[in-house]
Amino acid sequence: MSNVPADLRYAKSHEWVQLAGDGTATIGITDYAQNSLGDITYIQVPKVGATLKAGETFGVVESVKAASDVYAPIAGVVLAVNPQLETTPEKVNQAPYTDGWMLKLKLVNPADASALLSAEDYRKQIG
Repeated sequence: MSNVPADLRYAKSHEWVQLAGDGTATIGITDYAQNSLGDITYIQVPKVGATLKAGETFGVVESVKAASDVYAPIAGVVLAVNPQLETTPEKVNQAPYTDGWMLKLKLVNPADASALLSAEDYRKQIG
């Protein structure tokens, strides 16, 4: 069974969001998503300063099985990207909720996070 931390919010498209009290959020793909993709070989993320709309494609994750788009679960401006993923994309497989984070956003409207799934609702979605 996939690891679904209770303190995160989730998008139906399998991204997680960790909200910080300062109007920022850290984003990555879920354990379920990385497990479905298999061994990740490459990750493309946006540049710092890019503005993302909720639901918009922000990158690509390539694995031995497939390439998959990654979507912004919430709108914001990219503050940082995980520099480790350029040389060690497998960190997403090894630790999707910690070392495998993809980007940090300054949220346009932090209240939009209420539209995301709770851990319980995400667990129901993935079965």
